[in-house]
Amino acid sequence: MAQNRRQKKLSGSMRCSDCVLLLCKSSVQEYLARSAPSSLHYLPAMSPVATEVFKTPPANTLRRLEKAGIDISQGYPYWPNKPEFVQDVEKLQTNLREYVDPGTRADPEKKALFGAAKKVTDLSIHIGTEIVGLQLSELNDKQKDELALLVAERSVVFFRDQELSPQAQRDLGVYLGDGEIEIHPQVAQVPSVPGVTLIWGEVNGRQARTFRTAYPSGNYGWHTDLVHLAYPPGYTHLHQDTVPENGGDTLWASGYSAYDKFSPTFRKILDGLNGIYKSAHPYKDVNDPSAPPRHVHTVHPLVRTHPVTKFKTVFANRALMVGIEGLDQAESDAILNHIHDVYERSTDIQVRWKWTPGTSAIWDNRSTIHTVSFDYEGKGERHGTRVSSLAETPFFDPESKSRRETLGLDD
Repeated sequence: MAQNRRQKKLSGSMRCSDCVLLLCKSSVQEYLARSAPSSLHYLPAMSPVATEVFKTPPANTLRRLEKAGIDISQGYPYWPNKPEFVQDVEKLQTNLREYVDPGTRADPEKKALFGAAKKVTDLSIHIGTEIVGLQLSELNDKQKDELALLVAERSVVFFRDQELSPQAQRDLGVYLGDGEIEIHPQVAQVPSVPGVTLIWGEVNGRQARTFRTAYPSGNYGWHTDLVHLAYPPGYTHLHQDTVPENGGDTLWASGYSAYDKFSPTFRKILDGLNGIYKSAHPYKDVNDPSAPPRHVHTVHPLVRTHPVTKFKTVFANRALMVGIEGLDQAESDAILNHIHDVYERSTDIQVRWKWTPGTSAIWDNRSTIHTVSFDYEGKGERHGTRVSSLAETPFFDPESKSRRETLGLDD
């Protein structure tokens, strides 16, 4: 019954930009046997004009796709039919959802998860845990619930040496999202597996980055995913099947601990304020198509309460925030710049992870920011698949407490 409910919700989350996809098996080796001409294109369903040039996946990726039975004979990656107008994107999430975080069902001691692992290591005091000896594709529901609780508490959890198909990654995401994952309306995706998007330099603008301009926007890459949505992702899962021999690490920072860094008086100022967040991509306005494209704007609490831990966390990131509701721009900038500086520069509340092929990271998008180190300068492939599990509409509970206050760490 629960599985049927999840499948129903997943189907309901495939919104206007989604394509009709059929899973069929085809040999990747057959593709490799023939040299794909540069003119080979992939036509997304429902799009009579859009085409994308075929990209050849890295060798590790090809092996993973073949083992999973993913057919790339019609092209790779898959590009959805991009929404043209900001009004179309605003309609993607029009109804509030009842979200039950699986972490709320978990055994606080996590006996099922930890008991099956060979080793569990906290990577720092505030953030990051590595689990050795478990396959994510083999977790039972009880272990998944405990994994959700662990991610909620430790902010990001790592698993090396994973045998994980895109389908299994999606299924875990559906579970963590209480039946719903984000089907991104315009980024590159794995063919036939809706909701599994690509993190790959070949399609994510690697060519625009150089040593001097690794972060062209000037914000050093720190961000939180999809904050413009009415109910943004809770748990996000990135699996890297191909990584450079050196470089390409990812860094995360703890929003719980960033909030605890502020003075009690400053915290009182922040509590109850609303931030204004924007989409990563701009779109045309249907009412004024000739005007410059604009971003989707959404209002969320600047400090939000986590539904599992009940901790307060800063919900702010330099890349995708416009301001603070009700404040002049100068006032808003002064407050936000201080928040961002503390969040981004406090190395004691951060963890840096060196990837190896076949590694998964699952983080809590509600209580972290993250960035990638582009020190590999495009030398070597970096290919991964991401699944974003949608969560609750952000909320602030004035009765909630900070992490250090709850755990008595300042006593």
